[in-house]
Amino acid sequence: MKPKFVDQQQVGRRFAQVAERYDDGDFFAREIDRRMQERLDFVSLQPARIVDLGCSRGGSFAGLTARYPSAELLGVDLVPAMLKSEKPGMSGWQRWLGFGKPAGPLRLAADAAQLPLPAGCAGLLWSNLLMHWLDDPLPAMAEAHRVLEVGGLLMFSTLGPDSLKELRSSFVDGQAHTQRFIDMHDLGDMLVGSGFADPVMDMEVITLTYDDLDSMLVELRAAGSGCAMQARPRGLMGRRAWQMARTAYEAMRRDGKLPATFEVVYGHAWKAAPKQAADGRAIIRFDRPRNR
Repeated sequence: MKPKFVDQQQVGRRFAQVAERYDDGDFFAREIDRRMQERLDFVSLQPARIVDLGCSRGGSFAGLTARYPSAELLGVDLVPAMLKSEKPGMSGWQRWLGFGKPAGPLRLAADAAQLPLPAGCAGLLWSNLLMHWLDDPLPAMAEAHRVLEVGGLLMFSTLGPDSLKELRSSFVDGQAHTQRFIDMHDLGDMLVGSGFADPVMDMEVITLTYDDLDSMLVELRAAGSGCAMQARPRGLMGRRAWQMARTAYEAMRRDGKLPATFEVVYGHAWKAAPKQAADGRAIIRFDRPRNR
């Protein structure tokens, strides 16, 4: 059995603890959502149904609804406490699947790697800053591919390896103090391995600045972004270890501010028509010649 790197129960606990106040701490997620929404300007797509995977409080709902007003929208999140508008249940998303159009976005508590949704039910699968909370993004990508209809689009953002590099390098105890962040080239390979076509990956670096280390840690906690790795420290850190980390971080101060780097990775890919039937036979398509 493969070893687990991420403690999914801890991820759930972190976000459940901040759910009621999440709207006050998700400014970074909202900014990345805005930048993702701009990328849709260059995509020709009119989905009838959208799945927002890792929707949290629904920060992407307004933008997606404004862009695709006729689309039905389903938000999926691992943490039920994040789904504040409607208790997770069968009836809501069953209506979304064809038993009457819902009045607004519906919400469903589910694991990204095991979605209780039928194949080919969505035209757009949207995911903002979810992948780095997963032990392995590959099963979630495979599920996204299954849930999308042919011609459907997966669009996501996540954090890359340089994220929080200052915080990570400040500790010398050999334990994890940030999440594990996967390189965008590896994520691109996972998309291909999941069956997606024409993957496009790119990244940008965003540097936030703080007056002191405590201010940064408060913001990370407010966003539910504490470390949830299996290799994280489990007890209270000693005063000397904390002071060493603070001193190391303080040495990075520039122009009176402490930096916090975030490498934001963006990816999108399409679900192409299958080239092989379920029984292994090749599928060959013959297009009718155009009338001249």
